[in-house]
Amino acid sequence: MRAAPWHRPTAARHGSATPWHRPVRLSPSDLLRLGLIGIRTRRMRAALSALGISIGIATMIVVTGIPASSQRALNAELTALGTDRLQAIADANAAEQGEPASFPPESVAMVARVGPVQAVTAVANTHTVVRRSDRIGELDLSGLTVLAARPNLLDVINAKVRSGRYLTAATDRFPTAVLGSVAAARLGYRDLRPGEPPPLVLIGDRWFSVIGILRTTPLTPDIDRSVLVGWEAAHSQLGFDRRPTQLFIQAHEAAIEDVDAVLPATISPQSPSMVLVSRPSDALAAKRSAEATFSGLFVGLAGLALLVGGIGVANTMVISVLERRREIGLRRALGANRGQIRGQFLTESIALSGLGGLTGIIVGVLATVGYATYKNWPPVIPLNAVTGGLCGAVLIGVIAGVYPAVRASRLSPTAALATT
Repeated sequence: MRAAPWHRPTAARHGSATPWHRPVRLSPSDLLRLGLIGIRTRRMRAALSALGISIGIATMIVVTGIPASSQRALNAELTALGTDRLQAIADANAAEQGEPASFPPESVAMVARVGPVQAVTAVANTHTVVRRSDRIGELDLSGLTVLAARPNLLDVINAKVRSGRYLTAATDRFPTAVLGSVAAARLGYRDLRPGEPPPLVLIGDRWFSVIGILRTTPLTPDIDRSVLVGWEAAHSQLGFDRRPTQLFIQAHEAAIEDVDAVLPATISPQSPSMVLVSRPSDALAAKRSAEATFSGLFVGLAGLALLVGGIGVANTMVISVLERRREIGLRRALGANRGQIRGQFLTESIALSGLGGLTGIIVGVLATVGYATYKNWPPVIPLNAVTGGLCGAVLIGVIAGVYPAVRASRLSPTAALATT
């Protein structure tokens, strides 16, 4: 028997489904408020769970930030020691019979034309004796070397003046001298006092005024044991022939091996075998080894920290589903579908991990900056660690919340409500 027209659903007569037959879609804001219910009502458990993920993310920031800060300080120290520098020395054993072990006068200009070379300078052994007084016999030697030097020497070898000043273009032609740290100690000079007449040293049979004393130069210990005079002054006063015996080269670090390979033929095209070029310093190898070691350490510790944090969030969400079965059953009985239940618990897991991630980033950044400042390192916070930490926290929330969300959505209303 056909039902009366008034028994039919009103919407059926109009050819459309009733509004209460349509699945209700939650807006993102409603879904977020729903997902935060568990966090607000169980604050202590949420805080402990967020603490776990915070520790994981903070650990990732710290284990990347602190080694990065240390590495930057190490790089600066190694660079100061000369990882981008080479030395070329004239080999006396390879020099021809009777010929001095020296380079052509134009060798400095030739090396400067090499593309990756940033700076080049030269020194030359004048083969003269230095004494503090003419009352000291010529055979009573101090073991010091008198070197003709150019004004840009300190910039290339990264040396500093301890007292007084260095040679300049203005003093290059005058009988002035600068002492290395060891040379100053052996000659009995500690520091130069401003306003007082400069002390004198006897080089050969000429008196030179001491205008500066250098600090110790770890890169070039030979400079510490030398007395430096101007290039032109050495020529006019000491009979120097303007032929360098040692070159100092600063080049781009990435091309240091290539520069090393072409230096002998560039410095002395006729006798490249007499050119001894120092290999890139051991500090360069240590620097590259440290970079590789630090990179592997970053990946391992960060992955372990994220794994621990993810396990903590997953454990919290599973327990949350078990404790809230009656709530799930009531919501299902009131019309919530499985997708909404999944969305609720998945949102809660993501929010929990996100809050923990933000807290961990703040703690990690503060810890890194504090420790780097304590160690006098330049603080370095890798941007990829910060963004990766936040994205990793969200990803952990998704992964850790999938199983509990699916499990919650599969609970039948009757079974869930029957739970005591």
